[in-house]
Amino acid sequence: MSAALRLSGIRKSFDGFVALDDVSFAARWGEVHALLGENGAGKSSLMNVAAGIYAPEAGEIHIDENPVRLAGPRDAMLHRIGMVHQHFKLVRSFTVAENILLGCSARDHPGDAAPAGFRGKLRRIEREIQAQAAELGFEIDVRKRIDVLSVAEQQRVEILKVLLAGARILIFDEPTAVLSDREAERLLTTVRALARRGSAVVLVTHKMADVKTYADHVTVMRGGRAVATLDPQHVDAAELVRLTVGESLRPAHRRGDAQPQASVPKLSLRGLKTRHADGRTALDGVDLQVRAGEIYGLAGVGGNGQDELANALMGLPPAVEGELRLDGHGDLKLLSTSARRACGIAAIPADRYSHALSGGISVAENFGIGQVHAGRYGSIWQLARKRLDSDAAAAVEAFDVQGVRSIRQKAALLSGGNAQKLVIAREFSKQPEVVLAHSPSRGLDVRAGAEVHRRLLEARDAGAAVLLISEDLDEVMALADRIGVMVAGRIGAEFAQPADRQAIGQAMVDHG
Repeated sequence: MSAALRLSGIRKSFDGFVALDDVSFAARWGEVHALLGENGAGKSSLMNVAAGIYAPEAGEIHIDENPVRLAGPRDAMLHRIGMVHQHFKLVRSFTVAENILLGCSARDHPGDAAPAGFRGKLRRIEREIQAQAAELGFEIDVRKRIDVLSVAEQQRVEILKVLLAGARILIFDEPTAVLSDREAERLLTTVRALARRGSAVVLVTHKMADVKTYADHVTVMRGGRAVATLDPQHVDAAELVRLTVGESLRPAHRRGDAQPQASVPKLSLRGLKTRHADGRTALDGVDLQVRAGEIYGLAGVGGNGQDELANALMGLPPAVEGELRLDGHGDLKLLSTSARRACGIAAIPADRYSHALSGGISVAENFGIGQVHAGRYGSIWQLARKRLDSDAAAAVEAFDVQGVRSIRQKAALLSGGNAQKLVIAREFSKQPEVVLAHSPSRGLDVRAGAEVHRRLLEARDAGAAVLLISEDLDEVMALADRIGVMVAGRIGAEFAQPADRQAIGQAMVDHG
């Protein structure tokens, strides 16, 4: 059977970071082909090339064995390629029908008489939606606004949008990441039915069970490369885990495997619970302890409550149930974010540009902003500029923040690695008692990432309790003294070092 979609020798990089390195992949008509791998393996990047969102720097794209060039997503849709993204591309203030009409704007209707204006087009698309939804077994109100629909309903809208736009090569990017088990089963049954009706379906996922149950073929990606293409019925789950996470390598720079000697946990979480705005459970009774002088690595696939846990620790919404104690300071839930920082909590958030730095103000101001409220640099209305500049310059030198021509230059001019070093310089300007580091080396080159790791190890060795949250299993294995795995809003398993990488990988994909 000929390939519906064939990608050959695809290469793509971002600011010098190679995301895809000579990747080849093929999906056939009438089949579900799973693309399996950890976060950051390159799965979504590869499919963004197929969907015309990214232009490859090298390689070829073939549809029905014919070479094509995709100038963008609209061009991909003209070649009948549709992608249902993990983060939905819907206008929340529009209705279901209005969103789908937008998605069908490039579709031709040969021989159709043009309807009378927008309302006529809307009525026609409403009828088409209802017919397609009935065929798929979807229940949906075409006149409801997107912002009042559940996540599962919004996903159905995305599927209807690409189908009604004429797509026959269908790409689903982590489609079950935010669904309940029952919703996920319904969706994947629909996905397989679409393939059996003749479409070519690519299922981007990290879940072994979904691959084994619903896929006809699976390609495993790791580190921006395709490492194997297999029939999932002829390989066991343990081998898929090994291919996905690679072989275990003992890091040379992590200290020995003896546990920290402190008997009293520095940070204790018991029964921590939060909910999303739509009422779904985000944290489902998190229990963990981090001792002074250790790095507790929290591994897991993104979307399992890591962001919500980080927000809970720093006092950000939503409201939290349970106990969140810092030794010597009591229950942190009673304290504001600024009061928590005054207790000695340093935070390195996952998104440094949105949550840690303001690109529009200077390097010096970004460095000092955390201590303005403490009065070290005067008031926000009258900064002690000389003292601030002096401290910032010393920190820039001490933490090797490159690209700083002047500490008065805007932080937006720094590269990703140097922006991260500036965040760490600020957070470690006073010796922290607790360090919360969420994906601290994400997007950094090897040299910058190694420097970030060195600083975390130094903080640990100086007596700080370090909670490292990362989707990069190599990072967790290299740095952590103990490892927890976060699954479905709770700690699903814990491992002492030396830890078995395959066992951790298996725990990461065991959902329920």
